[in-house]
Amino acid sequence: MVNICLVAHFAYGALTGGSQGAVGGVERQTSLMAKWLVAKGHKVSLLTWAEGGDDDEVIDGVQVIKICRRDSGLPGIRFFHPRWTGLISAMKRANADVYYQNCGEYITGQVAMWCKENNKKFLYSVASDADADPRFPVMHTLRERWLYKYGLLNADKVIVQTKTQMKLLKKGFDLDSSIMPMPCLGPDQTQYQPLEWNTDKATILWAARIHECKRLELFLQVATELPEYNFVVAGSSGKEDAYSQGLMDKMKQLENVTYLGMVARADMPALYRASTVFCCSSEYEGFPNTFLEAWSQGLPVVSTFDPDHLIQERKLGISATNKDELVLGISEICTNRELWQLHSSNARRYYQENHSVDKVMERFEKIFINLVR
Repeated sequence: MVNICLVAHFAYGALTGGSQGAVGGVERQTSLMAKWLVAKGHKVSLLTWAEGGDDDEVIDGVQVIKICRRDSGLPGIRFFHPRWTGLISAMKRANADVYYQNCGEYITGQVAMWCKENNKKFLYSVASDADADPRFPVMHTLRERWLYKYGLLNADKVIVQTKTQMKLLKKGFDLDSSIMPMPCLGPDQTQYQPLEWNTDKATILWAARIHECKRLELFLQVATELPEYNFVVAGSSGKEDAYSQGLMDKMKQLENVTYLGMVARADMPALYRASTVFCCSSEYEGFPNTFLEAWSQGLPVVSTFDPDHLIQERKLGISATNKDELVLGISEICTNRELWQLHSSNARRYYQENHSVDKVMERFEKIFINLVR
């Protein structure tokens, strides 16, 4: 048995199944990992913001250790106290053999620093191509960049999701890494029902956090050019700004676009199954959890981001680079039954072989055990 601590500030909502926290792909994967490892007999703690009360608690066998409230402290000071001091206190209370953190941020450096000072093992997981880019395109302060780079270079082991990320780390940091697929909870063979070809109006699904890098405006441009199809948007920005408001106004003007807002995790499988195609319009990604969820249901993907050219080479949907290619790809796959069925069966097979929970987590378990040994 290994004592494992997972650091994921926003994962409380994903673990509880509630609406609190930023329940994105990283948070869902981390909470899934925590529950699987507990079921295998390991001691697991999860470090999160103080949500659902300030006291530590146990949820489904996972010890949830609270760092501090996200809004605690005074501006300019809260970075150090209570956020950094709270993280150190939480890591001490976990007293784990190995600490795991996913996603590039200043916290990566804070975790690595504490682990190094206290002779603990640190496993870091790259979540996005931007995390492996030495230009640090999404990190805007010198402090954030310095701490993240320190954490990246001082982790005991670094894992990535794609060959692209591996090459970026080697070229930019002379850093070795290992490719590790992420787990995704989907129907097993006893539960799975193949999707049926939609003989009525095709439905194109977009699901993500509303942010500039996700380029929802590109998806809406596609919807404008394909009025014969239904376009469904699931997601929220979590804030009210000019960018988000502009998108809301645009969606209200388009009769073939339905905006659902945030969709509960339990309702997402039905949403995938009610769709003909999943569409991604992102500028950059890592390996979207939404791809894995869609493929677990046999739903093809049409996307401007193609991790390691998998979509194109494995025929899991259609890869595009701009709006016109998205329009062409969606039109092609939604009007060709044989093509759609081929991509659907390929998608389901790829998920089963590479991202089903047990297959992936058995590999993760070996990494944790070997790090401690």
